[in-house]
Amino acid sequence: MATRIDGTALAAKVKQTVRAEAEALARRPGLAVILVGDDPASRVYVTSKRRDCEECGFYSEEYALPEETTQGELLALVRELNGREDIDGILVQLPLPWGLDEKEVLLAIDPAKDVDCFHPFNVGKLTIGEPVFQPCTPGGVMEMLRKYGIDPAGKRCVVLGRSNIVGKPMAMLLLHADGTVVMCHSKTPDLKELAASADILVSAVGKTGLVTADMVKEGAVVIDVAMNRNDAGKLCGDVCFEEASEKASYITPVPGGVGPMTRAMLMKNTLTAAKLHQDVN
Repeated sequence: MATRIDGTALAAKVKQTVRAEAEALARRPGLAVILVGDDPASRVYVTSKRRDCEECGFYSEEYALPEETTQGELLALVRELNGREDIDGILVQLPLPWGLDEKEVLLAIDPAKDVDCFHPFNVGKLTIGEPVFQPCTPGGVMEMLRKYGIDPAGKRCVVLGRSNIVGKPMAMLLLHADGTVVMCHSKTPDLKELAASADILVSAVGKTGLVTADMVKEGAVVIDVAMNRNDAGKLCGDVCFEEASEKASYITPVPGGVGPMTRAMLMKNTLTAAKLHQDVN
C-alpha cells in the first residue's frame, strides 16, 4: 500500500517558514489578486489565497471586477499595480470571462511581480535553468518530492498533459532535476504503456478515472495534479486512487495533495518578489 503524500501538512510548514522570513523584512510582502466575473471555483481560490496571505503575515488586496470589465480597464489596473511599491506580486485569476485577451493581460504584468510565473520572460528563465520564480503547481510537486526524499535523477518521469500552466513547466523542472522525461498528451498513441513505464508519474489532464491500476508501475510515485468532480459531485483527480495505491510506493490524494502546495508556493514566490524589490530599493 502506497504512502500518502500529505500536501496539507507540507504546505503548513512551507507557510510557517515563509512567515518567519517575511517578518525579518523591512516591510510586509504585498500581493494583489484580480478576479473578473463571478466564477464560483475562482471565488473559492481567491478566498483561500487571502487566508494564506493572513497566515504568512502578508499585506493583500483583492479586486473583484464585474464580468463586463473591458480589456482596457483590466490593463489599466494591472499597470497601476505594476507601479505600486507596496505590491510585490500580481495575480490575475484565470480563466478570464469570454471577450478578454488573457495573453495580453499576462504580458502586461511586470515580470518581477509575476508570482504565477506565466510571463514569457519568467518562462524563458525557467527553461534555461535560471528561474526567478517556481511555477506554483509544478514547484509544489518538486517540493513534495524533496520533502519525501524522492529524487528524480536517473528516473523515468512521465507527465500526462501539456498545458502551459502545469504540464510543460512540470516536465522542465523534472528535466532540470536530471529526470528522463516523457510528455504525453491527447495525440499520444501508446499512453497506457508509457504511463506504466514511469518511475514518477504526474497526471495533469483533468479527466476523472484516466489513470487506472494497469497504468501504474509497481513501486511508482504517482502525483495527481487534477481537480475534477465525479458523477456524484465528489472532488477527485485523474487517478483511480484506491486501485493505484495498491501498486504505487507514494501517491498524492485529491483533495489534500498538490492543491495546498500550489497555494503555499504562491506565498513563497511573493516572498521572493518582496526580497528582490527590497534589495533593489
